[in-house]
Amino acid sequence: MAWRVEFLEGAAAALARLDKGTQARIFKFARERLEGEEDPRRIGKPMKGSHSGRWRYRVGDYRLICHIEDGRSLVLVLTIGHRREVYRKK
Repeated sequence: MAWRVEFLEGAAAALARLDKGTQARIFKFARERLEGEEDPRRIGKPMKGSHSGRWRYRVGDYRLICHIEDGRSLVLVLTIGHRREVYRKK
């Protein structure tokens, strides 16, 4: 089954603020690891507490917070941020 990866507007804006090398690394991860994966849950970790139902993916020091929609075979990237900031409430 082929999965698609889409970025919400806020995640795309956060990605655009990162340096080019980090952007390329995140795009490569999304294209090669998530889209090519049989089940994206195998490589991610489920979140707990108020974030339950979401999944996190580690790309170096950055984290992708995602929602997985099985019916549409979609990994929706909600937030991208540095590991020290991404889990904080705004």
